[in-house]
Amino acid sequence: MPGPATVEPMTEAPAPRAPRLDDAVDAAIVREISLDARATLSHLSERVGLSVSAVQSRLRRLESRGIVKGYRPVLDAEALGRPLAAFVEITPLDPAQPDNAPELLAHLSAIEACHSIAGEAAYMLFVRVPTPRDLEALIRDIRAAAQVNTRTTVVLQTFFEARPVEPADFPA
Repeated sequence: MPGPATVEPMTEAPAPRAPRLDDAVDAAIVREISLDARATLSHLSERVGLSVSAVQSRLRRLESRGIVKGYRPVLDAEALGRPLAAFVEITPLDPAQPDNAPELLAHLSAIEACHSIAGEAAYMLFVRVPTPRDLEALIRDIRAAAQVNTRTTVVLQTFFEARPVEPADFPA
């Protein structure tokens, strides 16, 4: 007589891994373009010790794998008429409401970033506006659009931001 059936525990498939750098040369290329996104292939070639065509091939591969997602200018918000920066924590009015604040707020262009956070608040927004009155209007718009409470901290001075991202696996 056969023994009792055994049930194997269900295991979830591992989450897909984020793309990784292949080696220290990839890390050096990433480090260089993180410092200067306008660096020429010739400059990168000199810095990492490969031919221009080899650097170009590696850079294309880094782009196609999603490690390099794009190239952006660093803009002066004050010169563009948005000198007032603030962090806005948002918390749902009703804890049972759908967790869709990012979608509800995506149309507000003054919100530069939306981060899901741990703690009492659900999200931390980073915003830039021209004036305190514009900040007040934006907070009102955020509250109405996402049905949230807000807590705002105004930035007085920024000492650094948008620092280059160092590859974790390959220190400089």
